Amino acid sequence: MNPTISMIMFSSLATGTIITMTSYHWLLAWIGLEINTLSIIPIISTTHHPRSTEAATKYFLTQAAASALILFSSMVNAWETGTWDITQLSSMPSHVLLTAALAMKLGLVPMHFWLPEVLPGSTLMTALIITTWQKLAPMTLIYLTINSLSTTILLLMGLTST
Repeated sequence: MNPTISMIMFSSLATGTIITMTSYHWLLAWIGLEINTLSIIPIISTTHHPRSTEAATKYFLTQAAASALILFSSMVNAWETGTWDITQLSSMPSHVLLTAALAMKLGLVPMHFWLPEVLPGSTLMTALIITTWQKLAPMTLIYLTINSLSTTILLLMGLTST
């Protein structure tokens, strides 16, 4: 990959993570997650191999579905509470949807179907980025909403993932 393009992709990856980590508005957090997803896709498919194209497609589809669930969860919460603040998560359907979406983004056990299929199609450095850097933004959302989410379910998913 061209060094300039590589620098742009990695800087947009960092920018998306920073936007999500510093936001207190659901729409801004969602935009940061989408920037993250869209910046990792060219990095996954740098090797021109059908396996990497398949991995990039699977990664995009699952992450887009998880982002849509996060957006829907925030819309349900905004409808019931009247605010788009991340720390004001109060409705039960939005708790369940957000937990499922963040579990899918993180690759936790009930929603981990995409991770073993994406990692073999990517290079070692890309797999390292997917399994570490790409988890920072969803973990920040869990940290911001930990008072509202079920810690028992999160601990159960984390333990079964290990």
